[in-house]
Amino acid sequence: MLVDNGVNGDSRVQKEARSAAEAGWDVVLLGRSPDKKEHTWQIGDAQVRLVRVPAPLRRRRHEYRRAILRAPLAYKPGPLAAYRKQKVKAWRADLSIRLVLARRSGGLGALRLLPARLAARLLSRWVGLRHRQTRRLDERRKAMTSPLDRFTTAFWQRTMGDRAWRRLDPGLWDYELAFGKEIDALKPDVIHANDFRMLGVGARAKLRASAKGRTIPLVWDAHEFLPGLKPWDPHPRWHVAQCAHEKEYARHADAVTTVSETLATMLAERHGLSEQPAVVLNAPDGEISPEQAAEPVPDLREQCGIGPDVPLSVYSGAAAPQRGLDIMVESLPRLEGLHVAFVVLRPNSDYMRSLRTRAEELGVSDRVHILPYVPHYQVVPFLSSADIGVIPIHHWPNHEIALITKYFEYSHARLPLVVSDVKTMGDMTVKTGQGEVFEAENVDAYVRAVEAVLKDPKKYRDVYETSGLLEQWTWEHQAAELDAVYTKLVTGSSRGER
Repeated sequence: MLVDNGVNGDSRVQKEARSAAEAGWDVVLLGRSPDKKEHTWQIGDAQVRLVRVPAPLRRRRHEYRRAILRAPLAYKPGPLAAYRKQKVKAWRADLSIRLVLARRSGGLGALRLLPARLAARLLSRWVGLRHRQTRRLDERRKAMTSPLDRFTTAFWQRTMGDRAWRRLDPGLWDYELAFGKEIDALKPDVIHANDFRMLGVGARAKLRASAKGRTIPLVWDAHEFLPGLKPWDPHPRWHVAQCAHEKEYARHADAVTTVSETLATMLAERHGLSEQPAVVLNAPDGEISPEQAAEPVPDLREQCGIGPDVPLSVYSGAAAPQRGLDIMVESLPRLEGLHVAFVVLRPNSDYMRSLRTRAEELGVSDRVHILPYVPHYQVVPFLSSADIGVIPIHHWPNHEIALITKYFEYSHARLPLVVSDVKTMGDMTVKTGQGEVFEAENVDAYVRAVEAVLKDPKKYRDVYETSGLLEQWTWEHQAAELDAVYTKLVTGSSRGER
């Protein structure tokens, strides 16, 4: 099983590994180490190994070259510009101290320093000019908006097609060079590649094994519709490179799993798949293991410092501007007494700090609580003491097509929902009646939705008593689907040999 992150914080991958091992598969989950060390641990009977992924190819080839025509005075790429600027500063600092000492001693010492001081001033201006050109060149290379940059991007796409990622984002090779040898050494019976970067790694491992006479089925678990993803890397070549990489290797997948029926249909159409992808929802565990159950669950309200009667709304999950969390802060002056809890992976990220600053400006900082993640098997009981579960995401193609993890977590916590009007979640919320839907990014509509839920929370909680609603939204049900995919691919092999 392959994933391009550090596993912690990725509940879907953790649950896949644990449940597959419980079903009798010998699972090794390979992830990316967050530092220069390798890490190993167990998730149930599944072994987790985080491998080092050196990234020298992350910088594109042109970033190592001087740009004689575009910036003739810029220093060559690398640390030289910063070194030269700092060196001149140090020289001038030294001369200023020598001048102080010379003046204290009297005589002609200060006069003798005049040529050196003049030279240092001139050199400082010259180095400053070159440093500014270097910085501007770096900025242009990151933006890549010049006619030449646009031409070269289009040139590689036109001439290389789906193979263009090799030029547009060679950093994808860093994953291959780190993971490939690890996979080959394991000689797996099935490769399960999570998401688009690991798809290529898994496909190439499958092809290498085939060349040696071994057949390894490849399962591609598509978490997102990549063309509709808001790029998390701002480089203008990143997104087109990932899309090309995915298209090149999608045809090598023997089975595809994904997170919703809508996304399954979109993937089948985009990649010309012979079979509709199997849907494996990222639902919470219906049951947890004895060792997990033995761990005490933190108290959400205690961590917020509030009592049981204080109204509390919660957001749990990834934190980014397109997730729309700002509306929960902006609305607080109009929602008297309501507290907000953000349960996020990085409580001190730039985005969360900006929300904290905005809360201070609005005078509501005492009602905003930013908390770290808890283990995925504790999420549901942890959130259950809140009054409202909020999903305020903006309209992006990927946001329209799935019931995301937190939707199921809030549901199992039996929280009334306040959801923006993205299609799939908005439609489901209207269908079940488990919450209110508001127009995304509209503070007035959001306030009305929250007020409606707080006015009659029992109306929404009663929906969860509907027979079968939550039973189908459990990971145990989804794990059976995943196990069926594996079993179909290796029909005829002995489960005892896995």
